[in-house]
Amino acid sequence: MKFNTKVIHAGIEPDPTTGAIMTPIYQTSTYVQASPGDHKGYEYARTQNPTRSVLEKNLAALENGADGICFGSGLAAMDAILKMLKSGDEVISTNDLYGGSYRLIKKIFEPFGLKSKFIDMTRIEELEKAISADTKLIWIETPTNPLLSIVDIKAVCDVARARGILTCVDNTFASPYLQTPLDLGADMVLHSATKYLGGHSDLVLGAVVAKTQELADKLHFVQNASGGVCGPMDSFLVLRGIKTLHLRVQRACDNARKIAAFLEDHPKVGRVLHPGLKSHPHHELAARQMKDFGAMVSFDLKDDSIAKANTVLSGTHLFSLAESLGGVESLIGHPSSMTHASIPREDRIKNGLTDSLIRLSVGVEDVDDLIADLAAALDKV
Repeated sequence: MKFNTKVIHAGIEPDPTTGAIMTPIYQTSTYVQASPGDHKGYEYARTQNPTRSVLEKNLAALENGADGICFGSGLAAMDAILKMLKSGDEVISTNDLYGGSYRLIKKIFEPFGLKSKFIDMTRIEELEKAISADTKLIWIETPTNPLLSIVDIKAVCDVARARGILTCVDNTFASPYLQTPLDLGADMVLHSATKYLGGHSDLVLGAVVAKTQELADKLHFVQNASGGVCGPMDSFLVLRGIKTLHLRVQRACDNARKIAAFLEDHPKVGRVLHPGLKSHPHHELAARQMKDFGAMVSFDLKDDSIAKANTVLSGTHLFSLAESLGGVESLIGHPSSMTHASIPREDRIKNGLTDSLIRLSVGVEDVDDLIADLAAALDKV
């Protein structure tokens, strides 16, 4: 079954009771048993929910994994993965990643004894130097947030596998439409399904797809024991969103390529970061590793001024100033004060995240209207 068919049909069957073509929302906390232990596969909704189960099967099919596990948010999903480690273990991640992921590792798990390193993972030699006997997990984000660097998933996973180290790829920016990390050697793939999978800015949900059933079973255990589950309504909304994933992401990618080219030619714009640009240092890797280049674009102004960046940020009308990404509507954001404020400023600057960096989540509107909106905002600078 090809991807565009999987989003509609994989793991999804008509409701056996009514024939409803859409998966029902099983809004229940518990299930009646005929006798103790004699039930229909469901006991308590923290452990299992039929709507959630269908979503997990659908996501596993999209990512070509053994099983999916859905959580209350992307960070809840990451929390469950980190809970499989123990005090003294080490996680290595890229030095350009979502601020919430950094915060979870540094502020929540380090006090419990988890060790961490943040490196330039686009350079395999840096990864090989960073690995120690305590390294148990390599956390990959690609494209990275917000600098849109591309990490070679297969190369990193080859290094990890040779040393018996688990790997997880945060695939939120790409979605399974653009890349399937398990096929490149990863052990787990994570999504903030709040973003492209849901696609309509109306839910919060996270998911992990595991390559093996053994690993999935461990995550199901952590999920049930810790209770970080998602509700049936949000599961239903993600299932609904996935049905148009291929259409939405492709349109957003097409728009982003044109917007990146517009920005690159604009006299007031400095650095433009988008893997689809030939000027991007990882353009060729992205072309090999991804089906398309994604719908995220970041850029600096030539005059690296926060005040002038704020003029742009508050000067758009179609690009709404808001956190998050991946919805049908276009968003504009300021990483250093919004999504990445939890990362110390000296670390942000060292890694290339300037105070004036602007991040765009390009939606599915008419691209000419989006370009005109950005042009009008830049004219105010």
